[in-house]
Amino acid sequence: MSDISYEVIVGLEIHVQLCTKTKMFCSCELSFGQKANARVCPVCLGMPGSLPVMNGQAVEYAMLAAMALNCEVSPFTKWDRKSYYYPDLPKNYQISQYDLPIGSHGYIEILLDDGQTKRIRILRAHLEEDAGKNLHTAGNFSQVDLNRAGTPLLEIVTEPDMNSPSQVRALAVELQRIMRYLGVSEGDMQKGHMRFEPNINLAITRPDGQFRTPIVEVKNLNSFRALERSVAYEVQRQLDQFLETGVTLQMGNKSTRGWNDQDEVTVLQREKEEAHDYRYFPDPDLVPVTTTPQRLDKIRSRLCELPLARQMRYVAEYGLSDYDAGVLTAERATADFFERALAAGGEPKRICNLLTQVGLKLARERGGDLSSLGLDPAAVADLAKMVDGGTVSATAANTILESMVATGKAPAALAEELNLIQT
Repeated sequence: MSDISYEVIVGLEIHVQLCTKTKMFCSCELSFGQKANARVCPVCLGMPGSLPVMNGQAVEYAMLAAMALNCEVSPFTKWDRKSYYYPDLPKNYQISQYDLPIGSHGYIEILLDDGQTKRIRILRAHLEEDAGKNLHTAGNFSQVDLNRAGTPLLEIVTEPDMNSPSQVRALAVELQRIMRYLGVSEGDMQKGHMRFEPNINLAITRPDGQFRTPIVEVKNLNSFRALERSVAYEVQRQLDQFLETGVTLQMGNKSTRGWNDQDEVTVLQREKEEAHDYRYFPDPDLVPVTTTPQRLDKIRSRLCELPLARQMRYVAEYGLSDYDAGVLTAERATADFFERALAAGGEPKRICNLLTQVGLKLARERGGDLSSLGLDPAAVADLAKMVDGGTVSATAANTILESMVATGKAPAALAEELNLIQT
């Protein structure tokens, strides 16, 4: 194999569940963990004669996300029917967007392992409704839960610009951070709010020419770990297959594979369909969406400083490490709290230590973020000043912060009460 080299080529499709109160085309409430088929109506059940009504909030969320991804946002878009048969699709078609997506030609910056950034191009971002869920219980039959059917999804499709499993993971993590910062999705992986489908193949170079392996799409990955490991496995599988059979992209069809998390292998599911197989055509029950420039400007005004930009600013302005800056900017509530404490006069590294070593630990134990602790950022700044002034030690400050959360008392009073003042 010394005379063979290869490049990994990966594009990613990401389905993001938007955090609207109701479904995409009906008024059924969105909720997680409900009894099967408890949140359904004639529209999401696909009953004859029922008509869909667009969820305007979902459209605004999708536009905001597309803007954050530096996409060109279309002021005119429409709805299309994507036709296929599957038990969890009650209408036998999915309402989606085909040739006029909400956003296109964007990009996202990711942070690489060496500290450099890389730009990944975004091909498109479009809205669609989710399908239901097949339940494979005991016995020789399956059941269908349609609570999820009709849930608004933003599908984001990247160009094949990633060249390693770690880059794919970095993009997925950054997308989750962006969606949470914007407030358009909770991004809770355990609840299926984000699902990933990498498209993987190899560009192989050997003395007799260059070859590309057939593209494989791995479906419905719901964790960063599964995403990264499935890409790594598929890279090795495709290389081994090429060396054994010589099958190339021109000779073999695209295929879809599933991920077996227990055995950590991909499993063939079917040959991949092309766009014409879905018989896309405009949905006659839904009018196109036209958005005025004024409305687009109003949506754009809701953009905030995005997490990676904030992280890099913390490194440059405050001298924080990449790791600490990443921890502080992982959640918007944490970064906002940090900046309010800075505004109250605290020293950046000292406040960072208090928050990352104690504050976030306590927040995780309570199942919330820093805002759930009832802490005053100014009080945390006062505690940081006490450490810098030599009034208390850094270790004592951690104890005081824990007591501040438990009692709500000021740091100076607790230092005296707990006999932690240095003499």
